This record gives sequence, structure tokens and C-alpha cells, in this order.
Amino acid sequence: MPRLARITIYPVKSLPGVNVGYAALTANGALRHDREYAIVDARGNYVNGKRTPAIHRLNASCAIDGDAVRVTLFNGSDAQTYALDHSAQLAALEARLSHYFGEPAHIERNTQGGFPDDPDASGPTIIAAASFTAAAAWYPGCNADDMRRRFRANLELDDCPAFWEDRLFGDPGVTVKFRVGDARWLGTNPCKRCVVPTRDPASGDELSGFQRTFVQQRKAALPAWANRARFDFYYRFATNTRAAAEAAGKIIRVGDDVEIL
Repeated sequence: MPRLARITIYPVKSLPGVNVGYAALTANGALRHDREYAIVDARGNYVNGKRTPAIHRLNASCAIDGDAVRVTLFNGSDAQTYALDHSAQLAALEARLSHYFGEPAHIERNTQGGFPDDPDASGPTIIAAASFTAAAAWYPGCNADDMRRRFRANLELDDCPAFWEDRLFGDPGVTVKFRVGDARWLGTNPCKRCVVPTRDPASGDELSGFQRTFVQQRKAALPAWANRARFDFYYRFATNTRAAAEAAGKIIRVGDDVEIL
């Protein structure tokens, strides 16, 4: 039986994640604090990795302290931390981000499930640790941690083979119910990837041929249990989810067992 080995929450969309030992769920099945904040421009459009490689070069880290989220920005050896629930510090962070991006930048908040990429599958993305190891082998000099930073999944499993997460979706329109501890989700589809994983997570530099190599290798390595009908193309990695039942307040923990129901 697979086991939950890692929980990663990304408090600010497109900024680095935080590894936690446990996480609570919101009503829509998202992990509490995941993508709770987002950087937007004056028109309300996301300022994110899909839009600009500059987001990768923003030397930042995030932290979660109870209900509070803090962002630290680094400038050489100098570090400034901003508490997002403190209005003056939030305004100072927005001013610094506006200067960095060269346009007005604001931070919006959604405590009811955050800002998911796919509103129809607003639960966490899930993947086997072995899948990161397998994908890293496709690129000289890369390792599993590099793949983690590129693909930014929420839930990582061990005690299972590479691409085990491909068991968590069925035919088009068919979901697969599974549980992590006492929490239940529906696996919906293999996650369609964007330009972000092609870039170095720290520099924003694109790895030449990344997507082409990924498509070729993913197709060749697709396991027998994967539903090929769900791969209109093979630049898909990790599985999207949504809540299967009442989710609010459920707790998942590293070490929980994982079972297809």
C-alpha cells in the first residue's frame, strides 16, 4: 500500500513551497494555505511563471506559522521578511514586487481554496516519489529534487512504483476515488503541464529540448495501468484531484496510507 511521504504547500502561487508534516483541507478539497495568495497585475491577471521567467529569479522563500504566511525576499546576504496578514508589511512587499517586475503588482488572497490552475480539479496534485526519480534520469545532471521544484506537486507517495499516480484516473469523464488517511478525493486527469517545468527553478533559464524529451520518454515509459485515452499528448505528469466528499477540516499527515477505493 502506498504511503504519503511528503506534503508540499505553495502559500503564494508561483513562489517556492513549504514542506509540512500535516495539512488541513478546505471545503473544495484543497490543502489549507495552498495557493492562498497570488501576485496579480493592475488588471487582475496573474504574475506567474507561465507569464514571466522573472518569477524564478525572485530570490524568495515562504513560511507558514499557524494561520500566518510570511514571504522572505533575499538580496545577496540581505533578507527582508513580510507577514502577509500585516497590512503595512503587505503594502511594502507589493511595492518591492512592483519595482522588481516593472509594473504594479498586488497580492490577492482566497482562503476558500486558493487560486488553483484548474478550478474543476481544485484538490492537490499527487505523484509517486519514484516518478520524480524516473523523470530525472531523462536529463543529464538532473535529480529528483530538481524535478520536484520544476513540477511543484502537493502530495508525494512512496512504497509504490514510478507513475503509480496514473492509476488515479479512468476513461474521459470517469474519476477514481481514493483516500489518503481519512480524506477522500477523486482523481480526475493526468495534469497538463505548461512552460514552467522547462525552466531552471532558480534562474529561469530554459533547458533546451526539455518538453520534446519529456514527451518522448513519457510515452515510452507509460505503464500498462495508465489509460492512454487520457494522453492526447504526453506532456502530462502527476494527477489532478477534487474532493470526493465533505472535506473541510479533514487532516492528512505524512505517513498516512493511500488506497484506491
